[in-house]
Amino acid sequence: MNIIKTDIPDVLILEPRVFGDDRGFFFESFNSRAFRELTGLEPTFVQDNHSRSGKNVLRGLHYQIRQSQGKLVRVVSGEVFDVAVDLRKSSPTFGKWVSARLSAENKRQMWIPEGFAHGFLVLSESADCIYRTTDFYAPEHERSVLWNDPDIGVRWPMTGEPVLAAKDRAGKLFKEADLFP
Repeated sequence: MNIIKTDIPDVLILEPRVFGDDRGFFFESFNSRAFRELTGLEPTFVQDNHSRSGKNVLRGLHYQIRQSQGKLVRVVSGEVFDVAVDLRKSSPTFGKWVSARLSAENKRQMWIPEGFAHGFLVLSESADCIYRTTDFYAPEHERSVLWNDPDIGVRWPMTGEPVLAAKDRAGKLFKEADLFP
């Protein structure tokens, strides 16, 4: 596994070693020992989620203010533009965002630690995302920052309007959002 650092040091891109031949391919999508040795982190994952979305669907920017979730995100079909936004007021990268294209083809994953909002835009006709979380889903603690908040300024690679859920259209502005210490 190769670790690619982002402009926010706590957010990492994981690139697996893929072994392929005329039969197909094989790779380890997660190995806790290798992850620990390469990152110094030992997350305990408690829940796996799988979402399927159509082209131009934008999910996010989501987080849980309590029971904050670290997420390891990967795409098993299609391609997404994946985004993490630092919501930790004490962080030197507070309010900054990073992104990566995750796809079934590149097999990359993004590690997003607790204290971040997460979202993605589907670039392909559809995409299946699987993400492992370090805490359980708690709808009473779920929050959403507006996907197009001008203070954050995510540059989503799209033309026109995205397909949004009602909760994402109703996301709060960054300056009004519940944040982490």
